[in-house]
Amino acid sequence: MKILVTGANGMLGKDLCPLLEKHGHEVIKTDIEDLNIRNKPMVMDFVKANKPDLIIHGAAYTAVDKAEEEKELAYEVNYHGTKNLAKAAKEVDAKIVYISTDYVFDGTKETPYTPKDKPNPKNIYGFTKLEGELAVQDETPKHYIVRTSWLYGKNGKNFVETMITLAQKNPKLKVVADQFGCPTYTIALAEGIIKLIEDNAKFGTYHICGGGQTNWCDFAKKILEFAGINTPVEPINTTGFPQLAIRPKYAVMDNEGRCPSWEDSLKQYIERR
Repeated sequence: MKILVTGANGMLGKDLCPLLEKHGHEVIKTDIEDLNIRNKPMVMDFVKANKPDLIIHGAAYTAVDKAEEEKELAYEVNYHGTKNLAKAAKEVDAKIVYISTDYVFDGTKETPYTPKDKPNPKNIYGFTKLEGELAVQDETPKHYIVRTSWLYGKNGKNFVETMITLAQKNPKLKVVADQFGCPTYTIALAEGIIKLIEDNAKFGTYHICGGGQTNWCDFAKKILEFAGINTPVEPINTTGFPQLAIRPKYAVMDNEGRCPSWEDSLKQYIERR
């Protein structure tokens, strides 16, 4: 299969592209230098020239707090950029995988969110990603919307590396304990995406994230445990760590067994560091 990947130089893209090639797929790797997704004519020309069978759209504006101040840019990238790619995909009869987020939910539910639950984002980032989902749904029936969460991997700045670095420099850490979600290793997400497309799964919305749930504080404790670091971690409430963007308190998603448990993936990541 010929697969065009946007955001190929990102944290997910750098793990996803080699795995796709390992599975025998031809991969067209693009990032903003090669393909500005906000430029509709460029997107259409590029896709028509390359004629991919599938587009995996991983490029996005992901700075959650900064998006509160750069609303137009976040909207341009996450909505218009996605709409451009979905239009182009339909033009060449290609399937499209759109990587979305748990932040499309408001976090008021008390049980894991399923793909059928109604989104209700509470920050600009989540709103623009939801608009991207709707654009994909409007433009082409041949789509997979893949929501993921709390992503970490070896090719980008992430919570795991931040905790390890801080723990090596400080006598103790204070970490938020009243936000719950599903930590997801980029390799696990990439493998879940590949399985989805190779199994010719039914088009629609899927949650591909770490299995189970935790909060940021317990996630930090498990990171340090697996890394062999004894720095104590103290739980605090969100009010003690103010941020521009509102985060959902409970963003746990039901992954229907599409990824290993978050603990198993974290252990694998730490062992590979």
